[in-house]
Amino acid sequence: MAHCLLRIQRKAMNKKYLLVIAGPTASGKTDMAIQLAQAFHTEIISADSRQFYPEIAIGTAAPSPQQLERIKHHMVHQLNIEQPYDVASYEKDVLQLLEKLFQQTDIVVLTGGSGLYIDAVCRGLDNIPETSPAIRKRVEELYSKQGIKALQQALEREDPAYYKKVDKMNPRRLQRALEVCWQTGQPYSFYRKRQPSPRSFEVIWTALETDRTQLVNRINKRVELMMAAGLLAEARKVYPFRYLNALRTVGFAELFDYFEGKFSLEEAIEQIKINTRRYAKRQMTWLRKNKDYKWFAPDEGAELIMFVAEITGLKPVK
Repeated sequence: MAHCLLRIQRKAMNKKYLLVIAGPTASGKTDMAIQLAQAFHTEIISADSRQFYPEIAIGTAAPSPQQLERIKHHMVHQLNIEQPYDVASYEKDVLQLLEKLFQQTDIVVLTGGSGLYIDAVCRGLDNIPETSPAIRKRVEELYSKQGIKALQQALEREDPAYYKKVDKMNPRRLQRALEVCWQTGQPYSFYRKRQPSPRSFEVIWTALETDRTQLVNRINKRVELMMAAGLLAEARKVYPFRYLNALRTVGFAELFDYFEGKFSLEEAIEQIKINTRRYAKRQMTWLRKNKDYKWFAPDEGAELIMFVAEITGLKPVK
């Protein structure tokens, strides 16, 4: 009886819910998100920092045309690869989008592998100072000429506290922190806040996980399917833009090395698989820091639907 009353109270309050479906690459987030969106008759917002660009649809495992027809997706293929776009812009755009979507529905699905983008929408970003073009160029030149090791060493000197926490294999995170250090003379960690920004919606934190062997198999299979779908040709088309941050990502960096004679094609494909597994491990490390996540297996769609229905009082469509 008390449970029924709680449901009635929640409905009466007309709460709005953002359902996060996170997880490492190749864990089945897109299929799960579609299943949940169909069950609650809603739409999906992508939280993948590379699926914005239609030029690299294969390499980013963007939703297929068939999947896009089944459920409306937002923040997919809306930019040109040469358009600069960052997490602050994403936060602003998605919050504006949610205002519109919540006029039509009580729940929206947010899914993707970019943990920082998810956190930006759900908790807000730190108020980090802007940096000058000269500083950004200086940091970019350090990376282009001396590689990621130079970024790591410089950040460790400038901000050892943040260096202990940052994903040391993510050049953009290293660059951003170093830019702020050099611009302000203060450690990047000085500007990192502890309190989340207020939101007009309630976040339901869910994530997918599977055992390591199964995930490795899924990753390997995905890479093979990407190659069969035309990833090599896609990489050739965007090779002239290889200097862009959007293309400094697994799947393209390795094929660019192949084009430049550093690897055979077979070696490049194997390197993609290895680097994707490493990326998945870093994603899991990020997600594990958030104790609010409720974890589900990729085949537990029915259980996840029941979980959401219990929290929201919303009735899923059968």
